[in-house]
Amino acid sequence: MIYEITVKPNSKKGPFIVADGDRLTVFLREKPVDGEANAALIKILSKHFNVAKTRINIKRGNASRKKLVEIE
Repeated sequence: MIYEITVKPNSKKGPFIVADGDRLTVFLREKPVDGEANAALIKILSKHFNVAKTRINIKRGNASRKKLVEIE
């Protein structure tokens, strides 16, 4: 399944996910430095969807807040 995700890094609200169909908004406490936010995104998505971290792939938007993520 492919999801459009908007990431809100360095958020005081996080970590949590707001779902709207196949679009997700993910609030993270980590800063977008050295891939910390992407690693935290993969970790929270693996818990939310109950899949292994290796089954989550960021297809597009590795350095952007708007991402296209594939979850096998």
